[in-house]
Amino acid sequence: MKYYLIAGERSGDTHAAHLVRELKSQDPGADFRYWGGDQMEAEGGHLVRHYRELAVMGFWETATSLLKFRGFLKECQADILAYRPDVLILVDYGGFNLRMAAWAKAQGIRVFYYISPKIWAWNQSRVEKIKALVDKMFVILPFESEFYQRFEYKVDYIGNPTADEVAAFVPNPDFLTQHGIDPSRKIIAVLPGSRKQEIEEMLHEMLAVLPAFQEYQFVVAGVSNLDRAYYAHFERNGIKLVFDQAYDLLSRASAALVTSGTATLETALFDVPQVVCYRTSGLTYMIGKAVIKVPYISLVNLIVGRTVVEEFIQSEFTARNLLDELKRLLTDEAYIAQQKAGYAELRQKLGQHNAARQAAALMINYLSEKQAAA
Repeated sequence: MKYYLIAGERSGDTHAAHLVRELKSQDPGADFRYWGGDQMEAEGGHLVRHYRELAVMGFWETATSLLKFRGFLKECQADILAYRPDVLILVDYGGFNLRMAAWAKAQGIRVFYYISPKIWAWNQSRVEKIKALVDKMFVILPFESEFYQRFEYKVDYIGNPTADEVAAFVPNPDFLTQHGIDPSRKIIAVLPGSRKQEIEEMLHEMLAVLPAFQEYQFVVAGVSNLDRAYYAHFERNGIKLVFDQAYDLLSRASAALVTSGTATLETALFDVPQVVCYRTSGLTYMIGKAVIKVPYISLVNLIVGRTVVEEFIQSEFTARNLLDELKRLLTDEAYIAQQKAGYAELRQKLGQHNAARQAAALMINYLSEKQAAA
């Protein structure tokens, strides 16, 4: 069968790559074409456009890029029509992918959604649109099944791919040596995000706490989809920088400063005490505050359903607050134990399902049923 996938950012690329691998394993005749990233490309098939060209965050920032997005939509639609896939598989990235779903439905192209856009957070009215446009939805957060059930829409919970990826991870024994990291000093991991705009908002403030923690090594998790030269001015005062090795970093960290996103879940699954940070433009924040329907921004707190990790958002995201919280995470044993108890609850809620394998099996079965019915 022919599969066309669209992933618009780094974590989507990771999850889609694992899905492609499983689809290849279970469907020997599979052929792939996609918008995605390096990890998808490494699995084979044809990469049409890289997600780094699509990476925009925030309401205002997206609005100012509309002309660019319209061009991408038309380009993608023309490419899909030329390819004529058996199914279009959309991976998160709701703003772009829901538009593609509407177009594909009109063209009679079957639509699967792997990893639901976060409509439960701020735009719940989109459920009716998804029900009309998406043939099968595969969700990765336990509460998403209950959310969609409220709207009488049956979805498949296939487990969480991040939990699978962390469970399968094998640390590189030479990681510290390769990066000149002193094995005798404890590490504070800094995960500022994967988009340039995110990093510009986050990293300076995160590193402002460094003078108060001279006995620790600060190691920043960089991403190779951004130019290394962009990070150069952060490599000072003993700060180390590693690229595309966040799991190796987290497996050795004593604590972490983390930009809200998938990295908060990854950090928790590595059992690393963390503080969650987030800042965006003033206008985007004002709009977001008015429409967001959930009490937390971190996946850890959302999944567990209570405050497990501290969240510093917008005006609360200051070096002073980070410094105080980081001290607690490094020295207060009772506080650390409390956070790790929350992590244990998180792991129990997620379970172990091998999400990509289960999703691939379901997708192939649904497509086979459709062909048989035809």
